[in-house]
Order: sequence, then C-alpha cells, then structure tokens
Amino acid sequence: MNPQPVIGVVGIEGAYGRWLRRFFRERMGLEVIGRDPAAADSPPERELIERADVLVFSAPIRRTVELIGDYVRLADGCERGKLWLDVTSIKAGPVAAMLESQAEVAGLHPMTAPPKAPTLKGRVMVVCEARLERWRDWLQALLLAMQAECVRSSPEHHDRVMALVQAMVHASHLLQAGVLRDYAAELGDLQALLPYRSTSFEMDSAVIARILSLNPAIYEDIQFGNPYVPEMLDRLDAHLAGLRALVQAGDDAARAVFRRDFLQANHAALGATALDEGNYNYERLGYLLADLTEANALSVHLPEDRPGSLRALLHVFERHGVSLSSVHSSRTPEGEVHFRIGFSADSEAGALADAVRDIEQSGLGRVLAR
Repeated sequence: MNPQPVIGVVGIEGAYGRWLRRFFRERMGLEVIGRDPAAADSPPERELIERADVLVFSAPIRRTVELIGDYVRLADGCERGKLWLDVTSIKAGPVAAMLESQAEVAGLHPMTAPPKAPTLKGRVMVVCEARLERWRDWLQALLLAMQAECVRSSPEHHDRVMALVQAMVHASHLLQAGVLRDYAAELGDLQALLPYRSTSFEMDSAVIARILSLNPAIYEDIQFGNPYVPEMLDRLDAHLAGLRALVQAGDDAARAVFRRDFLQANHAALGATALDEGNYNYERLGYLLADLTEANALSVHLPEDRPGSLRALLHVFERHGVSLSSVHSSRTPEGEVHFRIGFSADSEAGALADAVRDIEQSGLGRVLAR
C-alpha cells in the first residue's frame, strides 16, 4: 500500500467529485486525477485505473453500477492490491459491482449534499466495508480526516434504511409541495403563507425549498433507484388512506381510533427516549429560527481564522455597552464563516454604530451589508 496514494475520482466534475478533489488535495495533500465521463478531454479510463491507487466512483445513481462494470472489464486484474470506493446514495448495487473487481472495496454514503465546509464534521457517513485487508488502516485514517460521524452497515440494510431516511422524507415533502401548489390560486403561494407560519410549517417549508433547490436528478434516482421504496410508499399510502377514512367518518368512534392508532401506538413504538430527544431538538430549532428572524442584528466575517477571534469581536460589543441576544455562525458557498449577532431590543443605535466602526477600523472583521 502506497502511504501517499494517488487518488482517482470518476465523475470529478459532479458536485461530490469536486468536493472530494478539494478534500484529498487540500486536507490530505494527495495527488488527485479525475475523469468526467461527459468531458472529452478527460484522461482515458485505463490510464485512470493504472495510475490511481484509490479509485472513487462519484456518479449518478442510475449510472453507477454500469460504470463500475465498465471499469472492472477495463481493469482486467490490474486493480489487484488497490482500493475502490463509491459515494452513491444506494449501496447494494455499487458494492456488488465493485466486488466483481480484484480491488479491495468499501462503499461510502455521506448523508449530506456536498458541504461548504472543508470536512464532514457534524454530518453522518455510512460505511459499508465489503473487502478490506491492506487498506483498512488507510480507510480509517481517511474517515478520521473527514471528521464524519461514521455508521457501519451492510449494503442491504443501508438501502432499506434509506427508503425511510431519504426516500420517505423526500416523498412526504414533495407531496406537501404538490398540495401547496394546488391551493396557491386560492390561498396564495408559499411566500403568502409564511406570515401565518408555525414552527413546524416553517421547518417543512425549508425542507421543501431545499429539495427543490438542488439537483433534481438526485431526488429522482433516490425514489426510482432503491428497490425498497415501492414497499415504503405502499405503507405511507395505507396510513394516509386510514387517516382520511377516519376524518371523513368524523364521529367519536373515529376519533378514538385516531388517538389509539396515530397517537398512542406511535408514541409507544417510538419510545420515550427518542421522543424526548426529538422534542428537545425541535425546540432548539425553533429558537434558532426565531433568532434568525430578529431584525436587530448584523453579520460579521472574521478574516483571521484563529483562536480568540470571536472573543475579541464580542469584547468590542461589551466595551461599547451593547447587549447580545444571540450568536450563530454559517458558511458561505465560498467558504467564509459569517457570525450573525442579534442584539437586545434596548441596544442604543449610537453605541452599536460605534462598535461597528471599531470592528472595521481595527481590521478585526468585515461587517456585511444587511
């Protein structure tokens, strides 16, 4: 095993391909070569196979198995002793296809769109170890460098779980989006409804917006490419039909069945611990959403990413007698970390203006336009 392996990425111009290329180069200092099947100037497949010690497949779900099969035939044994990985949202097919090679094999599934951050810190990575010997320690080092919360799984179990964690969530929200579209002519579009929002509606609206803002091919393949999705949709449809029948009946007996089947049975099935933790997370998200609607706030970029920078920024507000109500951070597509700071309602405008002037004149940070 080469301690400084050459990394080959198939599908390097895809979103995750680009993120992986940056990660391997900038975080691990490794040489990365790549091929985009759609680009005429990409290196030939055989060259990629021969030069890459670690080959990563980052391609659309519907193309991945066929693509891996092509590489298996082209490799014809020269991949022996190397490591093949994939980062597809479906695992059984790609892992089985890679096992037809003579390489060592593991399937990876980052449970997030390509992040703006340089690592997967705070995100989940599902790891399906299929055939690992000499590359096991290197793969573990890779996962540690990615800083993801890793969950080990078999490919089949992964795909069954994804029918719930991904496909069910997406399907439910796409159905909500369809209902909102149906009512738009009568009640207004989403922007017209948001002033009436509950925390739950705001969260669901954010998920809908996220799904409809990203690559539609990914969401299509998650529904159509996982063989366990049809069964999940049947069950979802059956529960919806049952709820509709009870509401249409509308009598006390229907209400009793609703309480028993939809509230009490589900409460018992999910369990007190999961419900307590989920309710706590809901409250935290609600507080976050409330903070982000605070108009008396500003955002600051700290150009020096060093320990103590945030403390120095907060000290400026303290020095000018400005009371803070919240501090949140976010990352721009360019990778800049911005701190959004909310202020108490009784903060004096003059004191806040003086603090902003100090921040900018000292070079401590850049106050962003509101």
